[in-house]
Amino acid sequence: MRKFSLLDHQLIPKHEILSEDELKSVLKQYAIDKEQLPKIKVVDPVIQEVGAQVGEVVKITRNSQTAGEAFYYRLVIA
Repeated sequence: MRKFSLLDHQLIPKHEILSEDELKSVLKQYAIDKEQLPKIKVVDPVIQEVGAQVGEVVKITRNSQTAGEAFYYRLVIA
């Protein structure tokens, strides 16, 4: 039996864990510290599915009617 993947659902946007270099670039672009990013709990089902750990930053790519794609960043917390 195939396990259902939340990431395959059309209403769930793409989630990916940022590398250290990508994170540095994002923080520099917005002139903020990592702790100033919006938060998401490690127990969130999609966060568990992508395997993100506390302290990592997840990039969420959503479709936007005006911008095409919009990027959101979340710091994973306990």
